[in-house]
Amino acid sequence: MQPNNSTVLTINGGSSSIKFAVYEMAGSMVCTLAGKITRIGTGSPAFIVTYNRSLETNSIPFNAANGKEAAAFLADWLERQPGFAQIACIGHRIVHGLKHTKAEIISEGLLAELASITAYDPDHLPAEIEMVQTFKTRHPGMVQVACFDTAFHTTMPRVAKTLPIPRRFDAAGIQRYGFHGLSYTYLMQSLTAAVGDVAANGRVILAHLGSGASMAAVKNGQGIDTTMGFTPVGGLVMGTRPGDLDPGVAWYMMQSEAMTPEQFNTIINHESGLLGVSGLSADMQDLLSAEKTDVQAAEAVELFCYTAKKWIGAFTAVLGGLDILVFSGGIGENAPIVRKRICEGLGYLGITIDEGKNDLNAPIISNTGSTVQVRVIPTDEELMLAKSAKDIYIGTIPQD
Repeated sequence: MQPNNSTVLTINGGSSSIKFAVYEMAGSMVCTLAGKITRIGTGSPAFIVTYNRSLETNSIPFNAANGKEAAAFLADWLERQPGFAQIACIGHRIVHGLKHTKAEIISEGLLAELASITAYDPDHLPAEIEMVQTFKTRHPGMVQVACFDTAFHTTMPRVAKTLPIPRRFDAAGIQRYGFHGLSYTYLMQSLTAAVGDVAANGRVILAHLGSGASMAAVKNGQGIDTTMGFTPVGGLVMGTRPGDLDPGVAWYMMQSEAMTPEQFNTIINHESGLLGVSGLSADMQDLLSAEKTDVQAAEAVELFCYTAKKWIGAFTAVLGGLDILVFSGGIGENAPIVRKRICEGLGYLGITIDEGKNDLNAPIISNTGSTVQVRVIPTDEELMLAKSAKDIYIGTIPQD
């Protein structure tokens, strides 16, 4: 099947949700179908919500006690769609890719490697592997491609990767990897298209702020540091993850509450961050709506902005100055008040915001006289998955 009459399926799987999309390979890679499965394994009926090219939506409840059942449902549903026969390959977002530097075809060896490190990321890897296995069993001839969220950060210097723990753990691969790499790759491509190679190769901070949040310091077009570490739990305060946390907290909780490692993992992945501090919600919009009357909601928002501000300062030091700051992700793209609060007081770094432009979510929100250009760039991880999978797939087609 040639790229001009085929499509690529992208799958972004997690512990309780799966996002998917179908893109035409030809031309500008138009998305013809997209959707999301939510509430997997929550005890409530899951939902698949889909959007087609005509923007028509559909919502179907179904039972999915775990990722395996959700994967089977999605495969069944996709196989019933009129365009399924046109799907030539699948691009999977693989959150943890160790030291893999680029996308690659998923082989038995790669699957075995990923299975061996599921403890590194128990909230994503098992579900991602299950999805790959489901399609491998049903459609063994279909090309499946792993797109690693860690690949962008493999250019970080040794000092930025090293954890200050006994060397034997480093030898076992316990180091800082970083995540949101697909988003950062897309943002750097978009930034380069907007400002040119010279400016994009300057000193850049990318802020992917959403339910999962992180930042990356980029110099000469390459990542040199990032906030997330060995797992996606570290760094910034997030929707339900705490970000950086004193390791002694784990010891204290296990001793004082007889907490098991599994229980602690649940707390730091699903019960902390904005949700934990506010006691109300993991959603920033909910907290902004409630902050005037709810002290805990206000404190959660303040903590989010405070930690983001600290990381901008730290990364400016690492970069030796700052030329461009980019906001992205659900919060970064859509919450002007959060961007404003993060940037307040950073005039000494050359960051000043035009409030009118900021309120409109304009592409450039910095003042004309600001020495640091502050931009808002919507990210598109699914399109990056599709492009990467397409490139790998084309490489498998015999040349005439």
